[in-house]
Amino acid sequence: MKNVFDVLEERGLVAQVTDKDRVRELLEKEKIAFYIGFDATADSLHIGHFLQMVVMKHMQDAGHTPVALLGGGTTMVGDPTGKEDMRKMLTKEQIDHNAECFRKQMSKFIDFGEGKAIMVDNGDWLLGLNYLQFLREVGVHFSVNRMLTMDSVKTRLEKGLSFMEFNYMILQSYDFLHLYKEHNVKMQFGGNDQWSNIIGGVELIRRKEEGEAFGVTFTLLTTKEGKKMGKTESGTIWLDPEKTTPYEFFQYWRNIDDVDLTNCMRLLTNIDLKEIDEYENANAEKINSGKELLAFELTKLVHNEEEAEKALNTSKSLFSGKVNEENMPSTKIEEAELVDGKISILDLLISCELANSKSEGRRLIEQGGLTLNEVKVTSLELEITVEELQKAIVMKKGKKIFHKAYI
Repeated sequence: MKNVFDVLEERGLVAQVTDKDRVRELLEKEKIAFYIGFDATADSLHIGHFLQMVVMKHMQDAGHTPVALLGGGTTMVGDPTGKEDMRKMLTKEQIDHNAECFRKQMSKFIDFGEGKAIMVDNGDWLLGLNYLQFLREVGVHFSVNRMLTMDSVKTRLEKGLSFMEFNYMILQSYDFLHLYKEHNVKMQFGGNDQWSNIIGGVELIRRKEEGEAFGVTFTLLTTKEGKKMGKTESGTIWLDPEKTTPYEFFQYWRNIDDVDLTNCMRLLTNIDLKEIDEYENANAEKINSGKELLAFELTKLVHNEEEAEKALNTSKSLFSGKVNEENMPSTKIEEAELVDGKISILDLLISCELANSKSEGRRLIEQGGLTLNEVKVTSLELEITVEELQKAIVMKKGKKIFHKAYI
């Protein structure tokens, strides 16, 4: 069986390692416990989290034990890494609710059966800490001068970094120490932007316990231009079907840039690497079939095969010009939204989340980018009647986005 570290490297998932040779040897000779942390800042995981699930699954399949750490404590502080401003402060009740949502979603990807994986919440040990004791036992091992040189801190200094956020690295490092002592966790994985925080934990374990611990960061999911993937005009691509429908999820991957196809295949799927290589420098028809394969595989993993089949069939019908309304994203318009039995086209676009504002809706229509029941919309004053909505109408935004509205 191939060493799981080699698998992660071959698929382009590994970015940085504290001691590559020793990590590879450890994963070859032992079955270890490792952890990845998830701050509960929203009530659903998103595409970035899914990449972390992929890494955990590779490791679990190789016999290692994932420890999913929910940030019930660290979310109270907020990680400044990669953020231009301080995160919105959440209440403990909001954080607990979000963490519970994470628990349910993670269980779809990772086997949390007896001895297979564990899930812990750092609120259990962080929220009750004695501050002065913590400073004496843990804070003494951190150099402020060195922390100021780390990217997670340095990039925020010009705009301002609160003392609360400045503590985040120490808290994350303490998490690693706690898990090392309580669960024999020897390795922490995280996105490449977490390198400084992970190093802090590795060094804290060495100083406090004279122990051997390691850090591995994985590649962030970005386009060839370096932009983070998982965002659209209408917002984040979530794993929760109530926030991002399976069809919308499918379409996101179906519409990625051609140059990003093979990278996404390697990072996010189990498609054989030789098969993936066939899509390098392929013609347009081959690349389109590859995008369909990618979208299908990811929708099947995140949702289920039935939803993936529905999304695929709907997508094919839309691209062929034959609109299949059955599985199309749709919005039910409430009667309270009507005025004298009508709703304006601009209000309808906002209700269906095809535009974030009336000004955006105006631009869409003025640029000729909207059709209604296959007729181009040219008037900003257009109103849709209750009778039309009772029959259901189909809007097309641009070339690829279809949406049904009904009452």
